[in-house]
Amino acid sequence: MLLSVRDLRSAFFLDEGELWAVDGISFDVDIGETVGLVGESGCGKTIVAHSILDLIPYPGRVVSGRVMFDGRDLMRASTEEMRRVRGGGIGIVFQEAAAALNPVYRIGDQIADVLQLHRGMNKQQAWKETVRVLGEMGIPEPEKRAKSYPFELSGGMKQRVMIAIAIAGRPKLLIADEPTTALDLTVQAEITDLLEHIQEQYRMAILIISHDLEMVAEMSDRLMVMYTGRLIEMGHTRDLLASPEHPYTKGLLAAIPQLGAGSDVPLEGIPGAVPDLLDLPAGCTFHPRCPLADADCEVEPPPIKTVGYGRECACYKVRMQT
Repeated sequence: MLLSVRDLRSAFFLDEGELWAVDGISFDVDIGETVGLVGESGCGKTIVAHSILDLIPYPGRVVSGRVMFDGRDLMRASTEEMRRVRGGGIGIVFQEAAAALNPVYRIGDQIADVLQLHRGMNKQQAWKETVRVLGEMGIPEPEKRAKSYPFELSGGMKQRVMIAIAIAGRPKLLIADEPTTALDLTVQAEITDLLEHIQEQYRMAILIISHDLEMVAEMSDRLMVMYTGRLIEMGHTRDLLASPEHPYTKGLLAAIPQLGAGSDVPLEGIPGAVPDLLDLPAGCTFHPRCPLADADCEVEPPPIKTVGYGRECACYKVRMQT
């Protein structure tokens, strides 16, 4: 197994109280596999990625759990070891490319730095490879664009540069955090096609994180659904889409616009909103929004258990298998 996460818990220690953004999640990502992590904004998806790479800003930190990557325990890794893992072992595409790119450096220099650090290239080799990688990302006139600054590029081109930086070190795992946010539909499709091309060409595992269930489902071998810091349903993509078990997953699927539906057909939605992580309801945190909830759901959070081959779900209303 390339990545194995067990009982990971991460929190932010605020004056108002403890905010548990990741609360005891476990999952695996195998070599060459694409795994999707979905859920509404505020469910803790991004903090999962940042926890794996030890990038949680103060006053947050990983509190407990285990993250094994390529045989190495990242929770025990030194600062220098983690510096090597980031980019060399695990690449990450951050949510906002415009914010992630350094505005005062040419994009070519930002890619070349990764090549020199993680692949041992000299400056001349790194620049040549930078131009090649930009071309592979579908950026026109890559030699010219390598000398450009981020503000000179469109949103779609910035995202392609962010992907180029993430894969330049030839990592075994790519974490793509909301890779199509703020892009129009045409550019979104181009970016997802690019990620699929990269996965196929380099046999790179991908953990793709998004609130866009439809986009993630198209790319993923397996899906994980997250709510208020916990994984509530997991399974092979085809099975999960065909027969979702958790009421939250059913709600997410029902909210996807259907091709050919008339303008007079209203979209279904999940009532309410994701609760404040500082003030979570007792028991199952989804129960205030759940059409199946009863008094039993308000006592203890349901454990995640097997509900079929390769399927897991955390819901008292779903028949569990032992």
